[in-house]
Amino acid sequence: MNEEIIKKALTELRNGKERKFDQTLDLIINLKKFDVKKNSLNFFASVPNKIKEKKICAFLEVRNNSVDTITKEEFKRYSDKKELKKLVKKFDFFISQGSLMASVATTFGRVLGPAGKMPSPQMGILMNPNDKEINELKKKINENVRIRTKEASIKIAIGKQSMKDEQLAENIMSVYNAVLNALSKGKENIKNVELKFTMTKPVKISENDGKN
Repeated sequence: MNEEIIKKALTELRNGKERKFDQTLDLIINLKKFDVKKNSLNFFASVPNKIKEKKICAFLEVRNNSVDTITKEEFKRYSDKKELKKLVKKFDFFISQGSLMASVATTFGRVLGPAGKMPSPQMGILMNPNDKEINELKKKINENVRIRTKEASIKIAIGKQSMKDEQLAENIMSVYNAVLNALSKGKENIKNVELKFTMTKPVKISENDGKN
């Protein structure tokens, strides 16, 4: 797979029906010879071009002006599952002060866990939640995407229609290579790779036939 093939697929996708919103571009990596239970993936991959400014929420002892905050005193409000579901929809990413993680797991885990949004030691735990550390973590979150397998197919929001083809191609190659390196059998685990905008059908950009 190379940038020329990716750009050709993007041209095909852009020739589709005009939409009145900035569509998301999804990268779909379909897997084979892959046991989700034994070999599940859960890691972060960097993207050279920021996809969007993610909405981040922090669980902190003390409110901080650098980030939307839920303090320990406010946790009781979220004993209502409806409030929890609203929270999960509102934010893309959750971070937490290390000292609150046990309480976060108890209060929010039942909804954040299945949604793949629980604060993670990989990228989401603050030991000293000052402005500098929070802003550094926010920057890092916006420069990475989460790769998580629930089935033998990985779907990742990789960019927006408004981005340049070169930027999208760079993001695609960066994430594809990260997934390739994480798979136990490398290319042997990849059935094919597809791209799609929110409202389009997928377009294949590679088959694992030894040529990509």
